[in-house]
Amino acid sequence: VTDPEPLPAGHPLWSSPGVLITPHVGGPSSAFAPRAKKILREQLRRFADGDPVLNVVATAT
Repeated sequence: VTDPEPLPAGHPLWSSPGVLITPHVGGPSSAFAPRAKKILREQLRRFADGDPVLNVVATAT
């Protein structure tokens, strides 16, 4: 991930030695949808059963 993203032409990172720049993609594969559905089902089951959900990043106070 860079700031800004995408890098504009002429940005110093394009010519920095030892830097490999690749597209920022996360998830677009045939494995994404089945995994996301499995995680969602588990979260919904936990919620319905009154169990804590997984992978909570932040909660409102």
